[in-house]
Amino acid sequence: MQFTDYQSTHHMLKDTVERYSNQTAYKWSTEPGRTESVTWSEFYEQVKAVGKSLIALGVKKDDKVNILSYSCYRWVLSDLGITSIGAVTVGIYQSNLPKDCKYIINHSDSVLVFAEDQQQLEKLLEIRKGIPNVHKVVLFKGNYTDEKSVLSFEDFLKLGKKVSDEEYFERVAEVGPQDPAGIVYTSGTTGVPKGAVLTHDNITFTAQSVRGCTEIQEGDEVFLFLPLAHVFARTCTYSSLLVGAATTFARSIDTLVDDIKAAQPHWFASVPRIYEKVYSKVLGGAEAKGGMALKIFNWSCDVGNQVSDYKLNKQPIPMGLNLKYKLATKLVFSKVQDALGGRVRWCISGAAPLNAKIAKFFHAAGVLILEGIGMTENTSFTNVNRFDNYRFGWVGQPGPGVEQRIAEDGEVLFRGRNVMKEYYKMPEETAKDIDQDGWLHTGDLGEIDAEGFLKITGRKKELIITAGGKNIAPSAIEGTIATSKYINQVFVIGDQRKYLSALVSLDADNCLEYAKANGIAYTSIDDLIGNDNIQKLIENEVAEKNKEFASFETIKKVTIVPEFTIENGMMTPTFKLKKNIALERYQAEISAMYPTD
Repeated sequence: MQFTDYQSTHHMLKDTVERYSNQTAYKWSTEPGRTESVTWSEFYEQVKAVGKSLIALGVKKDDKVNILSYSCYRWVLSDLGITSIGAVTVGIYQSNLPKDCKYIINHSDSVLVFAEDQQQLEKLLEIRKGIPNVHKVVLFKGNYTDEKSVLSFEDFLKLGKKVSDEEYFERVAEVGPQDPAGIVYTSGTTGVPKGAVLTHDNITFTAQSVRGCTEIQEGDEVFLFLPLAHVFARTCTYSSLLVGAATTFARSIDTLVDDIKAAQPHWFASVPRIYEKVYSKVLGGAEAKGGMALKIFNWSCDVGNQVSDYKLNKQPIPMGLNLKYKLATKLVFSKVQDALGGRVRWCISGAAPLNAKIAKFFHAAGVLILEGIGMTENTSFTNVNRFDNYRFGWVGQPGPGVEQRIAEDGEVLFRGRNVMKEYYKMPEETAKDIDQDGWLHTGDLGEIDAEGFLKITGRKKELIITAGGKNIAPSAIEGTIATSKYINQVFVIGDQRKYLSALVSLDADNCLEYAKANGIAYTSIDDLIGNDNIQKLIENEVAEKNKEFASFETIKKVTIVPEFTIENGMMTPTFKLKKNIALERYQAEISAMYPTD
């Protein structure tokens, strides 16, 4: 594949604008039924306006600028405006607590913050004495007149009118491919977050590598709901920008179901949790109907699985089976497809392992999920399954320009122009993760087959070694158990123990429905956590899933706990469990599952 050596993200944008000037670039809704949009030429002019206003505020080359907001049009607009003048974008999750915002703002040496709304502004006002380098806050939504340091987005844009085009383009010309474009902070599951410094070349190279192995077509419409503070969403956005695909933004996670239906995307990216929830809801709904409806559902799934097998083996589908599949699609699968807008050709799953059973279900239903892998440190992309060459349970072949290999201890290593420059202000941590030959040590364990397909088998740090000496990767077990419609989250425990146990949280919708159907009294999901009938239900579900494991991998005891959330400090903003905190918080419950230890 031939790569274009773009000077910066601005030059990649300019290339797209010249090719697709009058085509739609971005769409968003402020309320149901009302959609706003901009063309690529209009977007470019607005990017320039943001860059000029930042210059007017004294933002210099290499200065850091935070964006504290949920994903939206102005997030992308501000990001391109920041990077166009050589400043550096540092995203902060809108779900972060004030103390977490303070850490990232100060550690990144930020001088200005874009904040989504009043709610995010309140966090900054709470910590303002602790962030002395921040002199201005710009609000995406609304106005705040009590502080001169706070500007509305409209007033912010007015500042740039005194800056000439000549001055703006002088700043643009100063930016080079090895200059930092963003600092993306890791989730910090095992310690303080680390800021991965991504260069302009990291971003423009990765966008091209993604394009080189995905079925992104001109005229495609993309749906974005993932947080742009996470590099996964940023990479998807830049890849869409490269090909001129129009991106529609979700209004919020709460409106996701309605928004994706209205957007009718050709493709979108998601984390496995969304697919798991859809799968659980579809399965639960079919079982709740029972009778003939359940028989039709099961028959359709059987037909779909047969079709899926033929496709996986790259064999023609028999005529009789194809007729059955058309009927199954009309009766059942069309509802799944319509829920995703009705035009989806494929989806991407990343950021965590996707259970192969769930991928197979969607494939049977006519929705192809292509699993891939990446991490903050390699611009969130190394491998992905191809539209015409995929396997469930594997994360695909590497993208063009990306090298992969397995180290002697089984660790997965990558090398390429997608690998970050460094961890910001952490040279020792950088040296630990990137060796002298440029190989990034991922911490993942895996295997590579003769065709270059990569399979992740576990994490080095999360590997469980039982008292009997068995090495167990918990992620696959957790993913399988979580396919139960009654189970929401799973945390497998067993390091240096005689057997495996698990902490699980309940799937609220399905468990409440079960309680109602079986006469179990409750006022909320919390009432079911200590219920004997629910405990028995979960134990039976786990016992059924245990049939898929070797005896030493089976879960012997289960404790139901409240849902792990960002608010209770158990989850990162990317929905990864903080396992060290869970071990500490549920020490007594875990000990009770090992009475003879």
